[in-house]
Amino acid sequence: MKRRVLKFSLSLVLLALSFASTSGAAGNSPSVAITIDNFSFTPQEVRVKAGTTIVWTNHDDIPHTVVSSDDSSFKSKALDTDDKFTTVLTKPGTYAYYCSIHPKMTGKIVVE
Repeated sequence: MKRRVLKFSLSLVLLALSFASTSGAAGNSPSVAITIDNFSFTPQEVRVKAGTTIVWTNHDDIPHTVVSSDDSSFKSKALDTDDKFTTVLTKPGTYAYYCSIHPKMTGKIVVE
C-alpha cells in the first residue's frame, strides 16, 4: 500500500513539474512557425490572434531578412542558415513583410 501511495505521489509531482515547465508566461502564448526556404516564406500568409508569437526560421543556404513593409513594426537582422527571428504582434491589422535582401520574397500576417 505504501509503495502504491509513493508511486502515485511521485506521478503527481512529475505531472506538476511538466505542467509548470510548459505553462509560464511564454508558454501560454500561442505560436506560429514560418519557414524561409527556396527564396520564399511558407506559409506566405498566416492569420493569428493578437499576442501570438511568430517565429521565422531560415532554412536557405544564404542570408535573408524579415522586415515589415511599414519598416517599423518589426525588422530582423540578416538571418544565416538555421537562424530564427521572433516577434509578437499585439495590435489587430494586416502586416505585410518582405526580405530586404531579396524584395520579391513577401509574406503577410493578419492579426485578429
